[in-house]
Amino acid sequence: MDADLVADLFAAFGPVSVKRMFGGAGLYADGLMFAVAVRDIIYLKADAALAAELAARGSAPFSYEAKGAVRTMNGFWSVPEAALDDSDDLATLARRALAVARSAQASKAEKPAKSKTAGKTGAKTPARGTEAVKAQPGRSASRRKAGRGL
Repeated sequence: MDADLVADLFAAFGPVSVKRMFGGAGLYADGLMFAVAVRDIIYLKADAALAAELAARGSAPFSYEAKGAVRTMNGFWSVPEAALDDSDDLATLARRALAVARSAQASKAEKPAKSKTAGKTGAKTPARGTEAVKAQPGRSASRRKAGRGL
């Protein structure tokens, strides 16, 4: 989607940047992707409440075909036709989509990051069905295992 067209459409909303991706474009405000544009259709990021409102206005969820099956992404809904002709309406919807994006970002930040060392106490637990091999001075782990028939 052309950046000038996006700027015109979202003029009442504020500055929007366009980044090419996956054969379409991501639309960003305040560093967050709040919409995507694919095949000249703009889809707003939506939670359940916004999705219900957009559906009532005739919008459809973003869908695509992959491996012979249609996949639907209920997290993005098309902009209603009427909003494309009403900059204030589009700005209101864009603000709501940006709020959804902020909420999603906050939810990700609240989840604890999984680390490879999370939950480890320093002691190694033997794999199921094996016994622990005690360290023996002067013998490598592989020799200890070989010597015990493991």
